Amino acid sequence: MKEILNERLTGERALFQNNELRISGTTFDEGEAPLKHTRYIELSNCTFKSKYSLWYSEVIKLRDCRIDESGRSGFWYTSDVNIDDTVIDAPMTFRHSKGISLRNVRFTNGSETLWKCNNIRMYNVKVKGDYFAMDCDGMEVSGLELDGGYCFDGARNITVRNAVINTVDAFWNTENVIIYDSTIKSECFGWNSRNIVLVNCTVESHQGMCYVENLSMRNCKLPNTDLAFEYSTVNADIRGHIDSIKNPTCGIIQADSIGEMIMEEDKVDVSRTRIICG
Repeated sequence: MKEILNERLTGERALFQNNELRISGTTFDEGEAPLKHTRYIELSNCTFKSKYSLWYSEVIKLRDCRIDESGRSGFWYTSDVNIDDTVIDAPMTFRHSKGISLRNVRFTNGSETLWKCNNIRMYNVKVKGDYFAMDCDGMEVSGLELDGGYCFDGARNITVRNAVINTVDAFWNTENVIIYDSTIKSECFGWNSRNIVLVNCTVESHQGMCYVENLSMRNCKLPNTDLAFEYSTVNADIRGHIDSIKNPTCGIIQADSIGEMIMEEDKVDVSRTRIICG
């Protein structure tokens, strides 16, 4: 592979259509699309200040790099991207991409990032920003720390482990989601979704878990949660107290205690839901 060391590259399409490069200690400064249409690129200790850095690129590896805020929209229409130990200050980083592996990556401004991507692996990733991971398909997520609204909207086929998510309206319109050993604070969690499973999770919500088809909760806690399960089909095993539930469509809800049970016969067939307290 050709090596590029300690350079400062500027202008538009500085390394356009170059393949098999090993780049280290280099700054991609003023300009656009420096690595557009490239293949087999390895980058280490590099800084990206230019936007549209890697579009239509394949087999890309980054380690110990930094993407400045000006490097927005950096990875679009890319495939087979591995990023380790990197800080990304730019929004809208991934779109329409596939085969993405992120390990020890920090998104300080992850707004509108990871949209319409598939086959994604994330390990120990920290995100701050709204609308993260919209319309993605096929995600394995472990050790995620996320602070921002409206994450995972429209996403499908997701497994999440050991996450801490502080958001608004998380996991709306999703399908086939399994979440283990995680803490989620979300006002309206999971609306309009299908096949959501939570195991050993703590969820704090206001009007959460509503309009869900086939919701399963095993050994979970719902502190500070009210008006839960409206128009949902649910099988919930809850440890501790639920402030209130409202008009589930059908299923079984078991909890140590429930503050208020709102079951309106003119809204739902209350005979289809079994509620067990204590």
